[in-house]
Amino acid sequence: MTLKEQIIQLAHSIGISKIGFTTADDFNYLEKSLRLAVEEGRNSGFEHKNIEERIKPKLSLSSAKTIISIAVAYPHKLKQQPPKTAYKRGKFTPNSWGLDYHYVLQDKLDRLAAGIEDLTQDFEYKGMVDTGALVDTAVAQRAGIGFIGKNGLVISKEYGSYMFLGELITNLEIEPDQPVDYGCGDCRRCLDACPTSCLIGDGSMNARRCLSFQTQDKGMMDLEFRKKIKTVIYGCDICQICCPYNKGLDNPLASEIDPELAHPELIPFLELSNGQFKEKFGSVAGSWRGKNILQRNAIIALANAHDRSAIPKLLSIIETSQNQIHIATAIWSLGQLVREATPELVQLLLDIKNPSQDIIHERTAFFERFGIPD
Repeated sequence: MTLKEQIIQLAHSIGISKIGFTTADDFNYLEKSLRLAVEEGRNSGFEHKNIEERIKPKLSLSSAKTIISIAVAYPHKLKQQPPKTAYKRGKFTPNSWGLDYHYVLQDKLDRLAAGIEDLTQDFEYKGMVDTGALVDTAVAQRAGIGFIGKNGLVISKEYGSYMFLGELITNLEIEPDQPVDYGCGDCRRCLDACPTSCLIGDGSMNARRCLSFQTQDKGMMDLEFRKKIKTVIYGCDICQICCPYNKGLDNPLASEIDPELAHPELIPFLELSNGQFKEKFGSVAGSWRGKNILQRNAIIALANAHDRSAIPKLLSIIETSQNQIHIATAIWSLGQLVREATPELVQLLLDIKNPSQDIIHERTAFFERFGIPD
């Protein structure tokens, strides 16, 4: 077998779903769109900041000749639903089910690199998973893993868009693969389905309008987005759910999934301490943003679930929480759930000590909703 064939065989033996090879040539065509996204303020802020490093693989590995792109498929439907209880549940989207995909991919890349070292001498490489310099989707498309859809995700016929991506920049000389010969065509289902119109249509987006970004951003969530997240407390999956390439998929597990962590009970989620959150949810990808932001989302989800049994919990947050964002968000959620503003409730809101501007704004909106002079 050639070295390429040996690497492909090795990749499949360690659970890599797809593997592709491309040159370490620059991705110069990306520069204009990357700079425009910065100029127009469409980036999430989580991207690698140095654009030169994003488009020039040799800035990451000076001896780079071939980039090995890998994809690990993951399921988008739970095999087992969590049991029904007295509590309404929120949702983490499928990319946060099971062990954090950064660990899954890093393990695959480490094992792949170790295996290649056994096959060839003088092997130099640098692995990247999501947080590296290169644009994973651009690498994967050029390496033939799939095409970049109008939703900005890499899509393959075998696994749809439910794939985790990573790459090894290497000094190996390996024949490159060709990009796939299929794509979106005239389909625009993701564009029509996106509730915030964040997709531009050419594979790029206004990331700050994406609901996934909104569930990860700090501070108060803008009113425009609160009802649109429904009961999702991390991520957004709408542009994948509607994609024809994802219909009928039964992707393998990337790691074992606990349904209780995929769809957690909302009220108990709000009662987690920092230590309890880290112990229970610390191994999932969504935990990287921390407990407070996800609990803010859970407060919104309770309102969107029309869970009036949560009213006592929301009152408790307003009365006892030290987190100003949680208090302000709880006031908004109460406004969605209570049928009347009782004198006791009005007084509770007026008695909030040293209220932040967010609290004052939400309290004023609450009073206006029920026709109460502020």
